[in-house]
Amino acid sequence: MSKQECRQFEQKLAYHTAPSLLGIKCANLISLRLDQFDVAEQSARFNSKAVSRGLKIRLMCRCQRCMLVLVYNEKLLSASLADPCRRRILVRYGYASEPDLQRDLDRLVQRMGQAAEFPHEIGIFLGYPTEDVEGFIAHKGEHYKLCGSWKVYGDPEQAQRSFRNYERCRKFLCNKLNQGVDIYRALKIS
Repeated sequence: MSKQECRQFEQKLAYHTAPSLLGIKCANLISLRLDQFDVAEQSARFNSKAVSRGLKIRLMCRCQRCMLVLVYNEKLLSASLADPCRRRILVRYGYASEPDLQRDLDRLVQRMGQAAEFPHEIGIFLGYPTEDVEGFIAHKGEHYKLCGSWKVYGDPEQAQRSFRNYERCRKFLCNKLNQGVDIYRALKIS
């Protein structure tokens, strides 16, 4: 794994997953090209360093050219998945009634591999508001009020605040990397 590949991997993480890396969002999903990165090796490297901050990368599914990975804050994601309203949605898709982070992630991976369409309950894992996840499922991605980081069916003002906060995270972390700081120092990971 070259220095250039590591740098590009860190830049991609910063751009696409900054809100989760900086602790204001429980998880982000990112697609990584297999011809650009050794995704398994880069993920293992990240996981070994970021464990002290409760950050993890989970390989979710692979197609011919890409790997979908979930970058998540273990504590925030566990709390989100334990929320009763969120849990009810997950139970409808075959998740256990009692939350267990690893079991829930395993079920999501299973659903990604076998579902005829992408499992839209992933919005629960990504921290989207429940009304937006339910609205997306009910309306099949149509008739939304606002589209940004996700399609909004509930409160557009609250969603816009979240979108702005996510953009601030992205700018902050990308600026740090552009100044020559690696992602681990930017996140204060030793």
